[in-house]
Amino acid sequence: MEKYRNIGGDSGVTGYEIGKDFIKVWFNRKWYLYTYASAGSQNIEQMKKLAAAGNGLNSFINKHVRKDYESKG
Repeated sequence: MEKYRNIGGDSGVTGYEIGKDFIKVWFNRKWYLYTYASAGSQNIEQMKKLAAAGNGLNSFINKHVRKDYESKG
């Protein structure tokens, strides 16, 4: 898991893991797996960019893919 930089200082995202066709996002102790199949490739690729930038990922999830995760834990 890569630590999320949280440049804005107000994100619930704490970390992420990027794969070829997925991103797994951690919110404190819970994680959500978003895949091409569950959320669409364009959304996943945008989430990867936001995660790497450390800014905007939580907002994007809330606006575009909130319930489109494949699994959670």
